[in-house]
Amino acid sequence: MLPELVTSIPGPRSRGLAVELRAHESRNITYVSPGFPVFWERAHGPNVWDVDGNRFLDLTSGFGVASLGYTPQPIVEAMQDQAARLYHAMGDVHPSAEKAALCRRLSQLTFENWNLGPGKVILTNSGSEAVEAALKTAWLATQRRGVLAFNGSYHGLGYGALTVTGRSLFRDPFKTQLADFASFLPFPICQHCPWHAPGREPSACLPDCMNAFLRQAEILLAKGDIGAIVVEPVQGRGGEVVPPGWFLPLLRQLADQFGALLIFDEIYTGFYRTGHRFASDHWNVQPDLICLGKALTSGFPLAACVGREKIMDAAWPESTGEALHTSTFLGNPLGCRMALQSLELLEAEPWSERVEALGHHLHSGLLKLQETSRHWGWTRGLGLMRGIEVVDANGQPDPARTGRLVEAMLARGIIILSGGVEQNVLSFTPPFVIDEAELDFALAQLTEAALRES
Repeated sequence: MLPELVTSIPGPRSRGLAVELRAHESRNITYVSPGFPVFWERAHGPNVWDVDGNRFLDLTSGFGVASLGYTPQPIVEAMQDQAARLYHAMGDVHPSAEKAALCRRLSQLTFENWNLGPGKVILTNSGSEAVEAALKTAWLATQRRGVLAFNGSYHGLGYGALTVTGRSLFRDPFKTQLADFASFLPFPICQHCPWHAPGREPSACLPDCMNAFLRQAEILLAKGDIGAIVVEPVQGRGGEVVPPGWFLPLLRQLADQFGALLIFDEIYTGFYRTGHRFASDHWNVQPDLICLGKALTSGFPLAACVGREKIMDAAWPESTGEALHTSTFLGNPLGCRMALQSLELLEAEPWSERVEALGHHLHSGLLKLQETSRHWGWTRGLGLMRGIEVVDANGQPDPARTGRLVEAMLARGIIILSGGVEQNVLSFTPPFVIDEAELDFALAQLTEAALRES
Protein backbone atom coordinates (compact mmCIF):
# COMPACT_ATOMS: atom_id res chain seq x y z
CA MET A 1 0.00 0.00 0.00
CA LEU A 2 1.70 3.18 -1.19
CA PRO A 3 1.24 6.38 0.84
CA GLU A 4 -0.37 9.43 -0.67
CA LEU A 5 1.92 12.41 -1.07
CA VAL A 6 1.10 14.89 1.67
CA THR A 7 2.15 18.47 2.32
CA SER A 8 0.91 19.21 5.86
CA ILE A 9 3.50 17.26 7.84
CA PRO A 10 3.38 17.54 10.77
CA GLY A 11 -0.37 18.10 10.92
CA PRO A 12 -2.13 20.27 13.53
CA ARG A 13 -2.58 17.50 16.13
CA SER A 14 1.06 16.42 15.82
CA ARG A 15 2.18 20.03 16.17
CA GLY A 16 0.06 20.47 19.27
CA LEU A 17 1.39 17.27 20.82
CA ALA A 18 4.94 18.37 20.06
CA VAL A 19 4.34 21.55 22.04
CA GLU A 20 2.91 19.52 24.92
CA LEU A 21 5.80 17.05 24.87
CA ARG A 22 8.35 19.83 24.67
CA ALA A 23 6.84 21.38 27.79
CA HIS A 24 7.11 18.23 29.89
CA GLU A 25 9.80 15.90 28.48
CA SER A 26 13.53 16.44 28.79
CA ARG A 27 14.43 18.54 25.76
CA ASN A 28 17.32 16.24 24.86
CA ILE A 29 15.13 13.26 23.97
CA THR A 30 12.69 14.04 21.15
CA TYR A 31 13.94 16.17 18.26
CA VAL A 32 11.40 18.86 17.37
CA SER A 33 11.47 21.14 14.32
CA PRO A 34 8.83 22.71 12.07
CA GLY A 35 8.86 19.51 9.97
CA PHE A 36 9.36 16.91 12.70
CA PRO A 37 8.05 14.69 14.35
CA VAL A 38 4.67 13.14 13.65
CA PHE A 39 2.82 11.30 16.43
CA TRP A 40 1.79 7.75 15.65
CA GLU A 41 -1.75 6.51 16.27
CA ARG A 42 -1.83 3.06 14.65
CA ALA A 43 0.20 0.83 12.37
CA HIS A 44 -0.22 -2.28 10.26
CA GLY A 45 2.18 -4.14 7.98
CA PRO A 46 4.79 -1.63 6.77
CA ASN A 47 2.39 1.31 7.19
CA VAL A 48 1.92 3.82 10.00
CA TRP A 49 -0.91 6.31 10.51
CA ASP A 50 -0.41 9.48 12.55
CA VAL A 51 -2.88 11.33 14.75
CA ASP A 52 -3.81 13.56 11.80
CA GLY A 53 -4.77 10.60 9.64
CA ASN A 54 -1.72 10.67 7.37
CA ARG A 55 -0.37 7.31 6.21
CA PHE A 56 3.37 6.62 6.02
CA LEU A 57 5.54 3.87 4.61
CA ASP A 58 8.01 2.94 7.35
CA LEU A 59 11.52 2.05 6.18
CA THR A 60 12.82 1.68 9.75
CA SER A 61 10.69 -1.15 11.23
CA GLY A 62 10.48 1.07 14.29
CA PHE A 63 14.23 0.88 15.03
CA GLY A 64 14.36 -2.67 13.62
CA VAL A 65 11.70 -4.03 15.96
CA ALA A 66 8.79 -4.71 13.58
CA SER A 67 10.58 -7.08 11.20
CA LEU A 68 7.29 -8.94 10.67
CA GLY A 69 5.45 -5.67 10.10
CA TYR A 70 3.17 -3.98 12.59
CA THR A 71 0.33 -5.75 14.42
CA PRO A 72 0.57 -9.22 12.81
CA GLN A 73 -2.60 -10.96 13.89
CA PRO A 74 -1.04 -13.99 15.63
CA ILE A 75 1.06 -11.72 17.86
CA VAL A 76 -1.91 -9.46 18.62
CA GLU A 77 -3.99 -12.50 19.60
CA ALA A 78 -1.20 -13.96 21.73
CA MET A 79 -0.74 -10.62 23.49
CA GLN A 80 -4.48 -10.25 24.14
CA ASP A 81 -4.76 -13.78 25.48
CA GLN A 82 -1.75 -13.37 27.75
CA ALA A 83 -2.86 -9.97 29.03
CA ALA A 84 -6.25 -11.40 29.95
CA ARG A 85 -4.59 -14.19 32.00
CA LEU A 86 -1.31 -12.83 33.38
CA TYR A 87 0.77 -9.82 32.41
CA HIS A 88 3.11 -9.67 35.40
CA ALA A 89 4.83 -12.28 37.53
CA MET A 90 7.75 -12.40 39.96
CA GLY A 91 10.47 -13.10 37.42
CA ASP A 92 13.29 -14.25 39.72
CA VAL A 93 11.10 -15.62 42.51
CA HIS A 94 7.82 -17.06 41.17
CA PRO A 95 8.09 -16.80 37.36
CA SER A 96 5.59 -17.69 34.65
CA ALA A 97 5.63 -20.76 32.42
CA GLU A 98 6.25 -18.44 29.47
CA LYS A 99 9.63 -17.46 30.89
CA ALA A 100 10.76 -21.08 31.05
CA ALA A 101 9.52 -21.73 27.51
CA LEU A 102 11.33 -18.69 26.11
CA CYS A 103 14.64 -19.60 27.75
CA ARG A 104 14.37 -23.10 26.29
CA ARG A 105 13.57 -21.72 22.81
CA LEU A 106 16.48 -19.29 22.84
CA SER A 107 18.84 -22.12 23.76
CA GLN A 108 17.51 -24.17 20.84
CA LEU A 109 17.94 -21.36 18.31
CA THR A 110 21.49 -20.49 19.38
CA PHE A 111 23.98 -22.85 20.96
CA GLU A 112 22.01 -26.04 20.46
CA ASN A 113 21.55 -25.17 16.80
CA TRP A 114 25.32 -24.58 16.56
CA ASN A 115 25.96 -28.00 18.14
CA LEU A 116 27.69 -26.38 21.10
CA GLY A 117 25.43 -27.82 23.77
CA PRO A 118 22.74 -26.02 25.74
CA GLY A 119 22.65 -22.28 26.23
CA LYS A 120 21.80 -20.48 29.44
CA VAL A 121 19.74 -17.28 29.34
CA ILE A 122 19.54 -14.00 31.24
CA LEU A 123 16.39 -12.13 30.24
CA THR A 124 16.46 -8.33 30.42
CA ASN A 125 14.25 -5.36 29.67
CA SER A 126 16.47 -3.74 27.03
CA GLY A 127 19.36 -4.46 24.72
CA SER A 128 21.63 -2.27 26.79
CA GLU A 129 20.92 -4.45 29.84
CA ALA A 130 21.63 -7.58 27.80
CA VAL A 131 25.06 -6.22 26.90
CA GLU A 132 25.73 -5.39 30.53
CA ALA A 133 24.71 -8.92 31.54
CA ALA A 134 27.23 -10.24 29.02
CA LEU A 135 29.95 -7.97 30.40
CA LYS A 136 29.20 -9.15 33.94
CA THR A 137 29.36 -12.75 32.77
CA ALA A 138 32.74 -12.19 31.15
CA TRP A 139 34.14 -10.65 34.33
CA LEU A 140 32.83 -13.44 36.56
CA ALA A 141 34.07 -16.13 34.17
CA THR A 142 37.56 -14.74 33.49
CA GLN A 143 38.29 -12.35 36.37
CA ARG A 144 39.84 -10.09 33.73
CA ARG A 145 38.72 -6.50 33.88
CA GLY A 146 39.43 -5.39 30.32
CA VAL A 147 37.15 -5.47 27.30
CA LEU A 148 38.13 -5.04 23.67
CA ALA A 149 35.54 -2.99 21.75
CA PHE A 150 35.38 -1.11 18.46
CA ASN A 151 35.15 2.40 17.09
CA GLY A 152 31.73 3.27 15.71
CA SER A 153 29.97 0.66 17.82
CA TYR A 154 26.67 1.15 19.60
CA HIS A 155 25.79 -1.15 22.51
CA GLY A 156 23.44 1.06 24.52
CA LEU A 157 23.55 4.04 26.84
CA GLY A 158 23.53 2.58 30.34
CA TYR A 159 26.88 3.27 31.98
CA GLY A 160 28.13 -0.29 31.47
CA ALA A 161 27.06 -0.54 27.84
CA LEU A 162 28.17 3.03 27.19
CA THR A 163 31.66 2.15 28.39
CA VAL A 164 32.06 -0.21 25.41
CA THR A 165 30.21 2.02 22.92
CA GLY A 166 32.65 3.56 20.48
CA ARG A 167 30.83 6.82 19.80
CA SER A 168 32.17 10.07 21.26
CA LEU A 169 28.76 11.73 20.81
CA PHE A 170 27.35 9.49 23.52
CA ARG A 171 30.46 8.94 25.64
CA ASP A 172 32.05 12.36 25.95
CA PRO A 173 29.39 14.05 28.15
CA PHE A 174 29.85 11.27 30.73
CA LYS A 175 33.47 10.21 30.23
CA THR A 176 34.64 11.43 33.64
CA GLN A 177 32.19 9.00 35.27
CA LEU A 178 32.79 6.03 32.99
CA ALA A 179 35.09 3.20 34.00
CA ASP A 180 38.27 2.72 31.99
CA PHE A 181 38.07 -1.02 31.27
CA ALA A 182 37.42 -0.70 27.51
CA SER A 183 40.10 -0.56 24.81
CA PHE A 184 38.99 0.40 21.30
CA LEU A 185 40.27 -0.70 17.92
CA PRO A 186 39.10 0.41 14.47
CA PHE A 187 36.17 -1.51 13.03
CA PRO A 188 37.29 -2.46 9.52
CA ILE A 189 35.22 -0.58 6.95
CA CYS A 190 36.71 -1.07 3.54
CA GLN A 191 35.01 1.96 2.00
CA HIS A 192 36.91 4.16 4.46
CA CYS A 193 39.87 2.02 5.41
CA PRO A 194 41.12 2.87 8.93
CA TRP A 195 44.58 1.80 7.80
CA HIS A 196 44.60 4.46 5.08
CA ALA A 197 44.34 2.17 2.08
CA PRO A 198 42.28 3.51 -0.86
CA GLY A 199 38.51 3.06 -0.65
CA ARG A 200 37.39 -0.23 -2.13
CA GLU A 201 34.72 -2.87 -1.91
CA PRO A 202 34.98 -5.44 0.92
CA SER A 203 35.87 -8.24 -1.50
CA ALA A 204 39.08 -6.37 -2.34
CA CYS A 205 40.26 -5.95 1.27
CA LEU A 206 44.03 -6.31 1.32
CA PRO A 207 45.92 -8.76 3.58
CA ASP A 208 47.89 -5.78 4.86
CA CYS A 209 44.74 -4.48 6.55
CA MET A 210 44.14 -7.74 8.35
CA ASN A 211 47.77 -7.86 9.46
CA ALA A 212 47.63 -4.25 10.69
CA PHE A 213 44.54 -5.04 12.74
CA LEU A 214 46.07 -8.28 14.02
CA ARG A 215 49.19 -6.51 15.26
CA GLN A 216 47.13 -3.94 17.16
CA ALA A 217 44.83 -6.58 18.67
CA GLU A 218 47.68 -8.85 19.74
CA ILE A 219 49.44 -6.00 21.55
CA LEU A 220 46.31 -5.32 23.61
CA LEU A 221 45.39 -8.95 24.27
CA ALA A 222 48.92 -9.99 25.15
CA LYS A 223 48.76 -7.81 28.28
CA GLY A 224 46.54 -10.52 29.76
CA ASP A 225 43.87 -8.30 31.30
CA ILE A 226 41.20 -8.48 28.56
CA GLY A 227 38.44 -10.96 29.36
CA ALA A 228 35.99 -10.15 26.58
CA ILE A 229 35.74 -8.98 22.98
CA VAL A 230 32.38 -7.33 22.27
CA VAL A 231 31.36 -6.61 18.69
CA GLU A 232 28.40 -6.08 16.38
CA PRO A 233 28.90 -8.53 13.48
CA VAL A 234 27.44 -5.76 11.30
CA GLN A 235 27.37 -2.28 12.77
CA GLY A 236 23.82 -0.92 12.83
CA ARG A 237 23.67 2.62 14.14
CA GLY A 238 27.27 2.95 13.00
CA GLY A 239 25.91 3.06 9.44
CA GLU A 240 25.19 -0.51 8.26
CA VAL A 241 28.89 -1.34 8.15
CA VAL A 242 29.72 -4.86 6.92
CA PRO A 243 33.24 -6.00 7.83
CA PRO A 244 35.53 -7.90 5.48
CA GLY A 245 35.41 -11.68 5.54
CA TRP A 246 38.50 -12.13 7.71
CA PHE A 247 37.22 -10.07 10.64
CA LEU A 248 34.89 -12.31 12.67
CA PRO A 249 36.93 -15.51 12.12
CA LEU A 250 40.01 -13.63 13.32
CA LEU A 251 38.19 -12.40 16.43
CA ARG A 252 37.20 -15.99 17.20
CA GLN A 253 40.81 -17.07 16.77
CA LEU A 254 42.10 -14.27 19.01
CA ALA A 255 39.53 -14.95 21.73
CA ASP A 256 40.53 -18.61 21.83
CA GLN A 257 44.24 -17.83 21.74
CA PHE A 258 44.15 -15.32 24.59
CA GLY A 259 41.39 -16.81 26.73
CA ALA A 260 38.82 -14.05 26.21
CA LEU A 261 35.09 -14.51 25.70
CA LEU A 262 33.65 -13.45 22.35
CA ILE A 263 30.41 -11.49 22.71
CA PHE A 264 28.24 -10.82 19.67
CA ASP A 265 25.77 -7.97 19.94
CA GLU A 266 23.06 -9.13 17.53
CA ILE A 267 20.34 -6.99 19.06
CA TYR A 268 19.81 -5.18 15.76
CA THR A 269 21.03 -7.82 13.32
CA GLY A 270 19.38 -10.90 14.82
CA PHE A 271 16.45 -12.88 13.45
CA TYR A 272 16.96 -12.59 9.68
CA ARG A 273 17.56 -8.84 9.44
CA THR A 274 20.67 -9.47 7.31
CA GLY A 275 19.24 -12.54 5.53
CA HIS A 276 20.51 -15.20 7.96
CA ARG A 277 19.06 -15.92 11.38
CA PHE A 278 22.08 -14.14 12.84
CA ALA A 279 24.49 -11.88 10.98
CA SER A 280 27.42 -13.93 12.30
CA ASP A 281 26.04 -16.92 10.38
CA HIS A 282 27.26 -15.26 7.17
CA TRP A 283 30.79 -16.10 8.34
CA ASN A 284 29.92 -19.31 10.22
CA VAL A 285 31.41 -17.94 13.44
CA GLN A 286 29.85 -18.67 16.82
CA PRO A 287 30.24 -16.52 19.93
CA ASP A 288 30.52 -17.47 23.58
CA LEU A 289 27.73 -15.03 24.45
CA ILE A 290 25.10 -13.48 22.21
CA CYS A 291 22.86 -10.49 22.95
CA LEU A 292 19.40 -10.42 21.36
CA GLY A 293 16.50 -7.98 21.30
CA LYS A 294 14.45 -5.72 19.00
CA ALA A 295 12.72 -8.21 16.62
CA LEU A 296 12.75 -10.83 19.39
CA THR A 297 9.30 -9.74 20.60
CA SER A 298 8.09 -7.66 17.61
CA GLY A 299 7.29 -4.80 19.96
CA PHE A 300 7.69 -5.46 23.68
CA PRO A 301 10.69 -4.23 25.73
CA LEU A 302 12.45 -7.53 26.33
CA ALA A 303 15.95 -8.68 25.40
CA ALA A 304 18.29 -11.51 26.29
CA CYS A 305 21.88 -12.51 26.87
CA VAL A 306 22.44 -16.16 25.92
CA GLY A 307 25.68 -17.93 26.73
CA ARG A 308 27.23 -21.36 26.47
CA GLU A 309 26.18 -23.49 29.43
CA LYS A 310 29.68 -24.22 30.71
CA ILE A 311 30.57 -20.52 30.64
CA MET A 312 27.37 -19.33 32.29
CA ASP A 313 27.53 -22.00 35.00
CA ALA A 314 31.17 -21.22 35.71
CA ALA A 315 30.42 -17.51 35.94
CA TRP A 316 27.19 -17.34 37.91
CA PRO A 317 26.77 -19.09 41.29
CA GLU A 318 23.64 -21.04 42.17
CA SER A 319 20.93 -18.75 43.50
CA THR A 320 20.43 -18.94 47.25
CA GLY A 321 17.38 -16.72 47.15
CA GLU A 322 18.90 -13.44 45.99
CA ALA A 323 19.91 -12.99 42.35
CA LEU A 324 23.07 -11.06 41.51
CA HIS A 325 21.53 -9.77 38.29
CA THR A 326 17.78 -9.24 38.07
CA SER A 327 15.02 -6.65 37.82
CA THR A 328 11.39 -6.20 38.82
CA PHE A 329 10.13 -6.99 35.30
CA LEU A 330 12.59 -9.77 34.43
CA GLY A 331 10.90 -12.39 32.25
CA ASN A 332 7.67 -10.41 32.01
CA PRO A 333 5.05 -12.97 30.90
CA LEU A 334 3.50 -10.66 28.31
CA GLY A 335 6.89 -10.03 26.70
CA CYS A 336 7.84 -13.71 26.88
CA ARG A 337 4.58 -14.74 25.21
CA MET A 338 5.05 -12.18 22.46
CA ALA A 339 8.63 -13.37 21.96
CA LEU A 340 7.53 -17.00 21.67
CA GLN A 341 4.90 -16.07 19.08
CA SER A 342 7.31 -13.80 17.23
CA LEU A 343 9.94 -16.55 17.07
CA GLU A 344 7.33 -19.03 15.85
CA LEU A 345 6.43 -16.71 12.97
CA LEU A 346 10.07 -15.91 12.19
CA GLU A 347 10.98 -19.59 12.03
CA ALA A 348 7.87 -20.75 10.16
CA GLU A 349 8.50 -18.85 6.92
CA PRO A 350 11.49 -18.79 4.56
CA TRP A 351 12.31 -15.24 5.62
CA SER A 352 15.95 -15.70 4.71
CA GLU A 353 15.10 -16.07 1.02
CA ARG A 354 12.67 -13.15 1.03
CA VAL A 355 15.02 -10.84 2.91
CA GLU A 356 17.94 -11.65 0.64
CA ALA A 357 15.83 -11.10 -2.49
CA LEU A 358 14.37 -7.81 -1.25
CA GLY A 359 17.79 -6.75 0.01
CA HIS A 360 19.30 -7.34 -3.41
CA HIS A 361 16.48 -5.32 -5.00
CA LEU A 362 17.03 -2.47 -2.54
CA HIS A 363 20.79 -2.54 -3.07
CA SER A 364 20.32 -2.35 -6.84
CA GLY A 365 18.04 0.64 -6.37
CA LEU A 366 20.58 2.38 -4.16
CA LEU A 367 23.31 1.83 -6.75
CA LYS A 368 21.08 3.49 -9.35
CA LEU A 369 20.42 6.30 -6.90
CA GLN A 370 24.17 6.86 -6.61
CA GLU A 371 24.30 7.71 -10.30
CA THR A 372 21.79 10.56 -9.99
CA SER A 373 23.88 12.97 -7.91
CA ARG A 374 27.42 13.62 -6.70
CA HIS A 375 25.95 13.97 -3.22
CA TRP A 376 25.59 10.20 -2.83
CA GLY A 377 28.53 8.27 -1.38
CA TRP A 378 29.07 4.60 -0.63
CA THR A 379 26.19 2.17 -0.24
CA ARG A 380 26.59 -0.95 1.87
CA GLY A 381 24.79 -3.53 4.01
CA LEU A 382 23.34 -7.03 4.01
CA GLY A 383 19.78 -8.25 3.54
CA LEU A 384 17.28 -5.60 4.60
CA MET A 385 19.89 -3.64 6.50
CA ARG A 386 21.26 -1.12 4.01
CA GLY A 387 22.74 2.34 4.07
CA ILE A 388 23.88 5.03 1.67
CA GLU A 389 26.15 7.94 2.53
CA VAL A 390 25.21 11.57 1.91
CA VAL A 391 28.23 13.75 1.04
CA ASP A 392 29.00 17.30 0.03
CA ALA A 393 30.57 18.45 -3.24
CA ASN A 394 34.00 17.45 -1.92
CA GLY A 395 32.90 13.95 -0.94
CA GLN A 396 32.89 14.75 2.79
CA PRO A 397 30.10 13.70 5.18
CA ASP A 398 27.12 16.05 5.02
CA PRO A 399 24.95 15.46 8.12
CA ALA A 400 22.93 18.67 7.59
CA ARG A 401 21.83 17.55 4.13
CA THR A 402 21.08 14.10 5.52
CA GLY A 403 18.78 15.59 8.15
CA ARG A 404 16.97 17.68 5.55
CA LEU A 405 16.39 14.56 3.44
CA VAL A 406 14.93 12.72 6.44
CA GLU A 407 12.43 15.56 6.94
CA ALA A 408 11.73 15.85 3.21
CA MET A 409 10.93 12.15 3.03
CA LEU A 410 8.61 12.43 6.02
CA ALA A 411 6.70 15.14 4.17
CA ARG A 412 6.39 12.69 1.28
CA GLY A 413 4.89 10.01 3.52
CA ILE A 414 8.03 7.94 4.10
CA ILE A 415 9.72 7.34 7.45
CA ILE A 416 13.49 6.96 7.26
CA LEU A 417 16.34 7.58 9.69
CA SER A 418 19.89 8.84 9.55
CA GLY A 419 22.80 6.95 11.09
CA GLY A 420 26.55 6.56 10.94
CA VAL A 421 29.26 8.04 13.10
CA GLU A 422 29.01 11.32 11.17
CA GLN A 423 25.20 11.11 10.95
CA ASN A 424 25.45 11.19 7.17
CA VAL A 425 24.06 7.75 6.32
CA LEU A 426 20.46 7.17 5.30
CA SER A 427 19.53 3.84 6.87
CA PHE A 428 17.07 1.32 5.44
CA THR A 429 15.75 -1.42 7.73
CA PRO A 430 12.20 -1.93 6.41
CA PRO A 431 9.81 -4.65 7.57
CA PHE A 432 10.17 -7.98 5.81
CA VAL A 433 6.57 -7.68 4.57
CA ILE A 434 7.39 -4.70 2.38
CA ASP A 435 7.29 -5.40 -1.37
CA GLU A 436 9.40 -4.33 -4.34
CA ALA A 437 6.83 -1.76 -5.53
CA GLU A 438 6.93 -0.03 -2.15
CA LEU A 439 10.74 0.01 -2.15
CA ASP A 440 10.76 1.42 -5.69
CA PHE A 441 8.26 4.09 -4.68
CA ALA A 442 10.42 5.11 -1.73
CA LEU A 443 13.58 5.28 -3.85
CA ALA A 444 11.80 7.34 -6.50
CA GLN A 445 10.67 9.80 -3.83
CA LEU A 446 14.18 9.93 -2.40
CA THR A 447 15.62 10.63 -5.82
CA GLU A 448 13.23 13.53 -6.34
CA ALA A 449 13.75 14.90 -2.82
CA ALA A 450 17.53 14.80 -3.28
CA LEU A 451 17.35 16.59 -6.63
CA ARG A 452 15.31 19.36 -5.00
CA GLU A 453 18.12 19.68 -2.46
CA SER A 454 20.76 20.11 -5.17
